[in-house]
Amino acid sequence: MNSAATAIWTGTIKEGNGNLTTQSETLSNAAYSFQSRLKKETGTNPEELMAAAHAGCFTMKLSADLTSAGFIPEELTTTAIVSLINGVISKSALHSHARVPGITKEQFIKIAEQAKDTCPVSKAYNMEITLEAQLK
Repeated sequence: MNSAATAIWTGTIKEGNGNLTTQSETLSNAAYSFQSRLKKETGTNPEELMAAAHAGCFTMKLSADLTSAGFIPEELTTTAIVSLINGVISKSALHSHARVPGITKEQFIKIAEQAKDTCPVSKAYNMEITLEAQLK
């Protein structure tokens, strides 16, 4: 399976801007710029997209691993915070909350840690990955 996205950039790094379009067109000419990256102006940025990819992938893997272990998740919510520090993307912090009937806290933590370590995005990221996982 291959997935694609296209970035178009015009201008200098500080004054320029760009847009991103994904193969599925879920993102279609989505704005991004130096200002949206560092000053939180309107538009996305690479770290936000990495966070979305990590949160989505981890949550899907957690659902698969819980189901394989015989638990049916009612709801899984994950936030990923990707950190850009001194020009280096250095950390992804996963914060996950779940409603899973019949599972103990210990079972849940074990399965969540396994999902953190084995989701394809975690495997691709060469950075510190942390997890805070809680049952609702």
